[in-house]
Amino acid sequence: MKYIVLLGDGMSDYPVHALGGKTPLEAAHKPKMDFLSKNGKMGIVKTVPDDFPPGSDVANLSVFGYDPKEYYTGRSPLEAVSMGVQMKDTDIAIRCNLVTLSGEENYEDKTMLDYSSGEITTKESHELIQAISENLNSEAFTFYPGISYRHCLIWDNGKFGVNFTPPHDISGRKITSFLPAGDHSDDFLSLMKKSERILKNHPVNLKRIKNGQNPATSIWLWGEGSKPKLMSFNKKYGLSGSVISAVDLVHGIGILAGLKTVHVPGATGNFHTNFREKAQAALDALENGSDFVYIHIEAPDECGHQGLMDEKIKSIEKIDSEVLSPLLQGLEKWDYSLLLLPDHPTPLSIKTHSRDPVPFVIYRKSEHCSNPGLSYSEKDAASTELYIDKGHTLMDIFLGKQHL
Repeated sequence: MKYIVLLGDGMSDYPVHALGGKTPLEAAHKPKMDFLSKNGKMGIVKTVPDDFPPGSDVANLSVFGYDPKEYYTGRSPLEAVSMGVQMKDTDIAIRCNLVTLSGEENYEDKTMLDYSSGEITTKESHELIQAISENLNSEAFTFYPGISYRHCLIWDNGKFGVNFTPPHDISGRKITSFLPAGDHSDDFLSLMKKSERILKNHPVNLKRIKNGQNPATSIWLWGEGSKPKLMSFNKKYGLSGSVISAVDLVHGIGILAGLKTVHVPGATGNFHTNFREKAQAALDALENGSDFVYIHIEAPDECGHQGLMDEKIKSIEKIDSEVLSPLLQGLEKWDYSLLLLPDHPTPLSIKTHSRDPVPFVIYRKSEHCSNPGLSYSEKDAASTELYIDKGHTLMDIFLGKQHL
Protein backbone atom coordinates (compact mmCIF):
# COMPACT_ATOMS: atom_id res chain seq x y z
CA MET A 1 0.00 0.00 0.00
CA LYS A 2 1.23 3.47 -0.92
CA TYR A 3 0.03 6.55 0.98
CA ILE A 4 0.01 10.05 -0.51
CA VAL A 5 -0.93 13.34 1.16
CA LEU A 6 -1.63 16.20 -1.26
CA LEU A 7 -1.86 19.46 0.68
CA GLY A 8 -2.81 22.77 -0.96
CA ASP A 9 -1.66 25.34 1.57
CA GLY A 10 -4.39 27.85 2.43
CA MET A 11 -6.64 26.42 -0.30
CA SER A 12 -9.97 26.80 1.55
CA ASP A 13 -11.66 30.18 1.87
CA TYR A 14 -14.86 32.09 2.61
CA PRO A 15 -17.60 32.87 0.05
CA VAL A 16 -16.51 35.71 -2.26
CA HIS A 17 -19.02 38.31 -3.44
CA ALA A 18 -17.25 38.70 -6.79
CA LEU A 19 -17.72 34.95 -7.35
CA GLY A 20 -21.45 35.09 -6.69
CA GLY A 21 -21.02 33.84 -3.15
CA LYS A 22 -18.81 30.90 -4.14
CA THR A 23 -15.43 30.11 -2.62
CA PRO A 24 -12.37 29.71 -4.88
CA LEU A 25 -12.69 25.93 -4.43
CA GLU A 26 -16.28 26.07 -5.63
CA ALA A 27 -15.42 28.37 -8.53
CA ALA A 28 -12.41 26.37 -9.74
CA HIS A 29 -12.61 23.74 -12.48
CA LYS A 30 -11.15 20.73 -10.65
CA PRO A 31 -12.56 17.45 -12.02
CA LYS A 32 -9.98 15.23 -10.31
CA MET A 33 -10.60 16.68 -6.85
CA ASP A 34 -14.34 16.29 -7.45
CA PHE A 35 -13.74 12.67 -8.51
CA LEU A 36 -12.09 12.02 -5.15
CA SER A 37 -14.98 13.60 -3.26
CA LYS A 38 -17.54 11.52 -5.18
CA ASN A 39 -15.65 8.28 -4.56
CA GLY A 40 -13.98 8.80 -1.18
CA LYS A 41 -14.80 9.78 2.38
CA MET A 42 -15.11 13.53 2.77
CA GLY A 43 -15.49 15.67 5.86
CA ILE A 44 -13.96 18.58 7.72
CA VAL A 45 -11.06 18.56 10.16
CA LYS A 46 -9.86 21.04 12.77
CA THR A 47 -6.11 21.28 12.19
CA VAL A 48 -5.45 24.13 14.64
CA PRO A 49 -6.20 23.42 18.32
CA ASP A 50 -7.77 26.11 20.47
CA ASP A 51 -5.22 28.52 21.97
CA PHE A 52 -2.76 27.97 19.10
CA PRO A 53 -2.08 30.47 16.30
CA PRO A 54 -3.57 29.37 12.95
CA GLY A 55 -0.22 29.04 11.23
CA SER A 56 1.12 26.56 8.70
CA ASP A 57 3.53 25.31 11.36
CA VAL A 58 0.79 24.21 13.78
CA ALA A 59 -1.53 22.99 11.02
CA ASN A 60 1.09 20.94 9.14
CA LEU A 61 2.30 19.35 12.37
CA SER A 62 -1.30 18.24 12.91
CA VAL A 63 -1.63 16.88 9.37
CA PHE A 64 1.63 14.95 9.76
CA GLY A 65 0.06 13.30 12.82
CA TYR A 66 1.88 15.18 15.59
CA ASP A 67 -0.20 16.78 18.34
CA PRO A 68 0.89 20.46 18.52
CA LYS A 69 0.11 20.44 22.25
CA GLU A 70 2.92 17.93 22.68
CA TYR A 71 5.39 18.83 19.92
CA TYR A 72 5.03 22.50 18.93
CA THR A 73 7.90 24.77 20.03
CA GLY A 74 7.52 27.58 17.47
CA ARG A 75 7.71 28.15 13.72
CA SER A 76 11.23 29.30 13.03
CA PRO A 77 12.95 26.30 14.67
CA LEU A 78 11.25 24.02 12.13
CA GLU A 79 12.60 26.16 9.30
CA ALA A 80 16.04 26.34 10.91
CA VAL A 81 16.31 22.55 10.77
CA SER A 82 15.76 22.62 7.01
CA MET A 83 18.38 25.36 6.63
CA GLY A 84 20.94 23.11 8.35
CA VAL A 85 21.20 25.30 11.45
CA GLN A 86 22.50 23.31 14.42
CA MET A 87 20.49 24.71 17.32
CA LYS A 88 21.54 24.40 20.94
CA ASP A 89 18.96 23.76 23.63
CA THR A 90 19.47 27.34 24.83
CA ASP A 91 18.95 28.93 21.39
CA ILE A 92 15.85 30.75 20.23
CA ALA A 93 15.20 30.72 16.48
CA ILE A 94 13.31 33.68 15.00
CA ARG A 95 11.85 33.95 11.48
CA CYS A 96 13.37 36.81 9.49
CA ASN A 97 11.33 38.08 6.54
CA LEU A 98 12.64 40.48 3.96
CA VAL A 99 9.76 42.96 3.62
CA THR A 100 8.84 46.14 1.76
CA LEU A 101 7.86 49.03 4.04
CA SER A 102 6.63 52.46 2.96
CA GLY A 103 9.02 55.40 2.81
CA GLU A 104 8.16 57.51 5.88
CA GLU A 105 11.28 58.84 7.62
CA ASN A 106 10.20 57.62 11.05
CA TYR A 107 10.38 53.81 11.13
CA GLU A 108 7.39 53.49 13.45
CA ASP A 109 5.16 55.38 10.98
CA LYS A 110 5.76 53.03 8.06
CA THR A 111 3.19 50.72 6.45
CA MET A 112 3.62 47.01 5.60
CA LEU A 113 3.42 47.14 1.80
CA ASP A 114 4.67 43.62 1.01
CA TYR A 115 5.60 40.83 3.44
CA SER A 116 7.57 39.04 0.67
CA SER A 117 9.43 41.91 -1.05
CA GLY A 118 7.73 41.05 -4.32
CA GLU A 119 8.50 37.35 -3.82
CA ILE A 120 12.19 38.16 -4.05
CA THR A 121 14.36 35.42 -5.53
CA THR A 122 16.55 33.23 -3.35
CA LYS A 123 19.68 34.42 -5.15
CA GLU A 124 18.86 38.07 -4.51
CA SER A 125 17.84 37.49 -0.92
CA HIS A 126 21.06 35.62 -0.12
CA GLU A 127 23.06 38.68 -1.19
CA LEU A 128 20.95 40.85 1.10
CA ILE A 129 21.16 38.48 4.08
CA GLN A 130 24.92 38.33 3.54
CA ALA A 131 25.05 42.13 3.91
CA ILE A 132 22.82 41.94 6.99
CA SER A 133 25.06 39.25 8.51
CA GLU A 134 28.26 41.17 7.88
CA ASN A 135 26.88 44.21 9.66
CA LEU A 136 24.59 42.80 12.37
CA ASN A 137 25.94 39.38 13.43
CA SER A 138 27.22 39.38 17.02
CA GLU A 139 27.81 37.03 19.93
CA ALA A 140 24.07 37.11 20.62
CA PHE A 141 22.60 37.19 17.09
CA THR A 142 23.41 35.22 13.93
CA PHE A 143 21.51 35.43 10.64
CA TYR A 144 21.07 32.45 8.29
CA PRO A 145 19.82 32.53 4.68
CA GLY A 146 16.77 30.53 3.64
CA ILE A 147 14.51 30.54 0.57
CA SER A 148 13.09 33.64 -1.15
CA TYR A 149 11.99 36.11 1.55
CA ARG A 150 12.10 33.54 4.40
CA HIS A 151 15.24 33.53 6.59
CA CYS A 152 16.33 32.85 10.16
CA LEU A 153 17.88 34.64 13.13
CA ILE A 154 19.38 32.61 15.99
CA TRP A 155 19.46 34.26 19.41
CA ASP A 156 22.13 32.65 21.59
CA ASN A 157 20.87 32.02 25.14
CA GLY A 158 17.59 33.62 24.11
CA LYS A 159 14.56 34.13 26.29
CA PHE A 160 10.85 34.01 25.64
CA GLY A 161 8.79 37.09 26.40
CA VAL A 162 9.06 39.17 23.23
CA ASN A 163 5.76 39.71 21.41
CA PHE A 164 6.16 39.50 17.63
CA THR A 165 3.57 39.86 14.85
CA PRO A 166 3.60 37.92 11.54
CA PRO A 167 4.02 40.45 8.70
CA HIS A 168 1.41 38.74 6.50
CA ASP A 169 -1.17 39.55 9.20
CA ILE A 170 -0.70 43.30 8.72
CA SER A 171 -0.50 43.78 4.95
CA GLY A 172 -1.44 47.35 4.07
CA ARG A 173 -1.48 48.45 7.71
CA LYS A 174 0.73 50.88 9.63
CA ILE A 175 3.30 48.92 11.65
CA THR A 176 3.20 51.19 14.72
CA SER A 177 1.14 48.84 16.89
CA PHE A 178 2.79 45.66 15.63
CA LEU A 179 6.47 46.25 16.37
CA PRO A 180 8.27 43.94 18.82
CA ALA A 181 7.09 44.48 22.40
CA GLY A 182 7.98 43.10 25.82
CA ASP A 183 11.29 41.95 27.29
CA HIS A 184 14.32 42.57 25.02
CA SER A 185 12.07 44.06 22.34
CA ASP A 186 14.38 47.08 21.96
CA ASP A 187 17.16 44.76 20.74
CA PHE A 188 14.98 43.44 17.92
CA LEU A 189 13.55 46.80 16.93
CA SER A 190 17.12 48.07 16.75
CA LEU A 191 18.08 45.24 14.38
CA MET A 192 15.08 46.01 12.17
CA LYS A 193 15.90 49.72 12.02
CA LYS A 194 19.59 49.08 11.30
CA SER A 195 18.66 46.67 8.52
CA GLU A 196 16.79 49.46 6.74
CA ARG A 197 19.96 51.53 6.50
CA ILE A 198 21.96 48.53 5.25
CA LEU A 199 19.43 47.59 2.57
CA LYS A 200 18.49 51.07 1.33
CA ASN A 201 21.15 51.46 -1.37
CA HIS A 202 22.14 47.83 -1.84
CA PRO A 203 22.72 47.03 -5.56
CA VAL A 204 20.11 44.24 -5.44
CA ASN A 205 17.44 46.70 -4.32
CA LEU A 206 18.50 49.42 -6.75
CA LYS A 207 18.18 46.92 -9.59
CA ARG A 208 14.77 45.74 -8.36
CA ILE A 209 13.51 49.33 -8.19
CA LYS A 210 14.80 49.98 -11.72
CA ASN A 211 12.91 46.88 -12.91
CA GLY A 212 9.68 47.99 -11.23
CA GLN A 213 9.92 45.34 -8.47
CA ASN A 214 9.39 45.83 -4.74
CA PRO A 215 12.73 46.27 -2.95
CA ALA A 216 13.51 44.57 0.36
CA THR A 217 13.63 47.64 2.58
CA SER A 218 13.81 45.97 6.01
CA ILE A 219 13.93 42.72 7.90
CA TRP A 220 10.87 41.76 9.96
CA LEU A 221 11.27 39.39 12.91
CA TRP A 222 8.61 36.97 14.18
CA GLY A 223 7.80 33.26 14.74
CA GLU A 224 10.19 32.57 17.62
CA GLY A 225 10.73 29.15 19.20
CA SER A 226 13.12 26.71 20.83
CA LYS A 227 14.81 23.55 19.54
CA PRO A 228 12.14 21.02 18.44
CA LYS A 229 12.03 17.24 18.77
CA LEU A 230 9.68 14.79 17.02
CA MET A 231 9.19 11.04 17.25
CA SER A 232 10.26 9.54 13.92
CA PHE A 233 7.47 8.90 11.44
CA ASN A 234 8.75 5.35 10.97
CA LYS A 235 8.60 4.62 14.69
CA LYS A 236 5.16 6.22 14.95
CA TYR A 237 3.60 4.61 11.88
CA GLY A 238 6.02 1.96 10.58
CA LEU A 239 6.42 3.68 7.21
CA SER A 240 9.35 5.18 5.32
CA GLY A 241 8.58 8.29 3.34
CA SER A 242 9.43 11.50 1.55
CA VAL A 243 8.41 15.15 1.74
CA ILE A 244 8.08 17.37 -1.34
CA SER A 245 7.81 21.12 -0.75
CA ALA A 246 9.34 24.46 -1.69
CA VAL A 247 9.35 25.85 1.86
CA ASP A 248 11.75 25.23 4.74
CA LEU A 249 8.94 24.86 7.27
CA VAL A 250 7.56 21.65 5.77
CA HIS A 251 11.01 20.28 4.96
CA GLY A 252 11.99 20.92 8.58
CA ILE A 253 9.07 18.88 9.89
CA GLY A 254 10.02 16.12 7.46
CA ILE A 255 13.66 16.09 8.56
CA LEU A 256 12.71 15.98 12.24
CA ALA A 257 10.32 13.12 11.46
CA GLY A 258 13.11 11.18 9.73
CA LEU A 259 11.60 11.50 6.25
CA LYS A 260 13.55 12.16 3.06
CA THR A 261 13.26 15.70 1.71
CA VAL A 262 12.93 16.12 -2.04
CA HIS A 263 13.84 19.43 -3.68
CA VAL A 264 12.14 19.92 -7.04
CA PRO A 265 13.83 22.17 -9.64
CA GLY A 266 11.65 25.19 -10.31
CA ALA A 267 9.65 24.79 -7.09
CA THR A 268 9.29 28.38 -5.89
CA GLY A 269 6.63 28.35 -3.18
CA ASN A 270 4.41 30.71 -5.19
CA PHE A 271 1.96 30.70 -8.12
CA HIS A 272 4.80 30.22 -10.62
CA THR A 273 6.03 26.98 -9.05
CA ASN A 274 6.77 23.82 -11.02
CA PHE A 275 3.48 22.00 -10.30
CA ARG A 276 3.95 19.10 -12.72
CA GLU A 277 7.42 18.16 -11.51
CA LYS A 278 6.12 17.80 -7.95
CA ALA A 279 3.80 15.03 -9.14
CA GLN A 280 6.66 13.31 -10.96
CA ALA A 281 8.93 13.65 -7.92
CA ALA A 282 6.26 11.96 -5.79
CA LEU A 283 5.91 9.07 -8.22
CA ASP A 284 9.71 8.70 -8.38
CA ALA A 285 9.90 8.60 -4.57
CA LEU A 286 7.26 5.88 -4.43
CA GLU A 287 9.05 3.94 -7.18
CA ASN A 288 12.31 4.19 -5.22
CA GLY A 289 10.91 2.66 -2.04
CA SER A 290 8.93 5.30 -0.17
CA ASP A 291 5.67 4.01 1.29
CA PHE A 292 4.46 7.52 2.13
CA VAL A 293 4.77 10.86 0.31
CA TYR A 294 3.70 14.28 1.58
CA ILE A 295 3.26 16.80 -1.24
CA HIS A 296 2.94 20.39 -0.05
CA ILE A 297 2.01 23.19 -2.46
CA GLU A 298 2.29 26.74 -1.18
CA ALA A 299 0.73 28.62 -4.12
CA PRO A 300 -2.90 29.02 -2.90
CA ASP A 301 -1.70 30.40 0.42
CA GLU A 302 0.49 33.06 -1.21
CA CYS A 303 -2.42 34.10 -3.43
CA GLY A 304 -4.69 34.35 -0.40
CA HIS A 305 -2.22 36.53 1.48
CA GLN A 306 -1.97 38.87 -1.48
CA GLY A 307 -5.71 38.96 -2.14
CA LEU A 308 -5.27 37.59 -5.67
CA MET A 309 -8.62 35.92 -6.42
CA ASP A 310 -8.02 34.84 -10.02
CA GLU A 311 -4.57 33.49 -9.22
CA LYS A 312 -5.89 31.53 -6.23
CA ILE A 313 -8.51 29.88 -8.43
CA LYS A 314 -5.89 29.15 -11.10
CA SER A 315 -3.50 27.68 -8.50
CA ILE A 316 -6.25 25.27 -7.39
CA GLU A 317 -6.88 24.35 -11.02
CA LYS A 318 -3.15 23.77 -11.58
CA ILE A 319 -2.98 21.50 -8.54
CA ASP A 320 -5.87 19.54 -10.05
CA SER A 321 -4.60 19.31 -13.63
CA GLU A 322 -0.81 19.34 -13.19
CA VAL A 323 -0.38 17.50 -9.88
CA LEU A 324 -3.40 15.39 -9.04
CA SER A 325 -4.23 14.24 -12.58
CA PRO A 326 -0.76 12.81 -13.44
CA LEU A 327 -0.48 11.53 -9.88
CA LEU A 328 -3.67 9.46 -10.17
CA GLN A 329 -2.53 8.13 -13.52
CA GLY A 330 0.90 7.14 -12.21
CA LEU A 331 -0.48 5.55 -9.06
CA GLU A 332 -2.54 2.96 -10.97
CA LYS A 333 0.26 0.38 -10.72
CA TRP A 334 -0.11 0.28 -6.90
CA ASP A 335 -2.82 -0.16 -4.32
CA TYR A 336 -2.92 3.27 -2.73
CA SER A 337 -4.71 5.72 -0.46
CA LEU A 338 -4.69 9.48 -1.04
CA LEU A 339 -5.53 12.27 1.39
CA LEU A 340 -6.40 15.68 -0.08
CA LEU A 341 -6.76 18.78 2.11
CA PRO A 342 -5.51 22.29 2.94
CA ASP A 343 -3.69 22.93 6.19
CA HIS A 344 -5.83 25.99 7.04
CA PRO A 345 -7.90 28.57 5.17
CA THR A 346 -6.25 31.73 3.87
CA PRO A 347 -9.32 33.79 3.00
CA LEU A 348 -8.97 36.46 0.34
CA SER A 349 -11.10 38.83 2.41
CA ILE A 350 -8.70 38.94 5.37
CA LYS A 351 -5.41 38.09 3.59
CA THR A 352 -4.23 35.94 6.49
CA HIS A 353 -4.94 32.54 8.04
CA SER A 354 -8.12 31.59 9.85
CA ARG A 355 -8.68 28.69 12.25
CA ASP A 356 -11.81 27.34 10.56
CA PRO A 357 -11.94 23.57 9.93
CA VAL A 358 -10.86 22.54 6.44
CA PRO A 359 -12.34 20.06 3.92
CA PHE A 360 -10.57 16.73 3.54
CA VAL A 361 -11.19 13.64 1.45
CA ILE A 362 -9.65 10.19 1.86
CA TYR A 363 -9.73 8.17 -1.35
CA ARG A 364 -8.75 4.50 -1.37
CA LYS A 365 -8.31 2.71 -4.70
CA SER A 366 -9.84 -0.48 -3.31
CA GLU A 367 -12.73 1.10 -1.36
CA HIS A 368 -14.87 3.32 -3.55
CA CYS A 369 -17.71 5.19 -1.91
CA SER A 370 -20.68 6.62 -3.79
CA ASN A 371 -21.31 10.34 -3.28
CA PRO A 372 -22.55 11.43 -6.74
CA GLY A 373 -23.86 14.80 -5.60
CA LEU A 374 -20.67 16.00 -3.88
CA SER A 375 -17.85 18.18 -5.12
CA TYR A 376 -14.67 19.05 -3.26
CA SER A 377 -15.63 22.22 -1.40
CA GLU A 378 -16.01 23.64 2.08
CA LYS A 379 -19.82 23.49 1.96
CA ASP A 380 -20.11 19.95 0.61
CA ALA A 381 -17.50 18.66 3.04
CA ALA A 382 -19.42 20.16 5.96
CA SER A 383 -22.68 18.65 4.64
CA THR A 384 -21.38 15.11 5.23
CA GLU A 385 -21.40 15.84 9.00
CA LEU A 386 -18.09 13.99 9.31
CA TYR A 387 -16.08 16.20 11.66
CA ILE A 388 -12.67 15.41 13.15
CA ASP A 389 -12.03 17.66 16.13
CA LYS A 390 -8.41 16.65 16.76
CA GLY A 391 -6.50 17.22 13.56
CA HIS A 392 -3.49 15.10 14.49
CA THR A 393 -5.71 11.99 14.56
CA LEU A 394 -6.55 12.32 10.84
CA MET A 395 -3.21 10.71 9.93
CA ASP A 396 -4.05 7.70 12.12
CA ILE A 397 -7.38 7.40 10.30
CA PHE A 398 -5.76 7.81 6.90
CA LEU A 399 -3.13 5.14 7.62
CA GLY A 400 -5.72 2.73 9.03
CA LYS A 401 -4.50 2.95 12.62
CA GLN A 402 -7.84 4.36 13.75
CA HIS A 403 -11.33 3.95 12.31
CA LEU A 404 -13.92 6.63 11.67
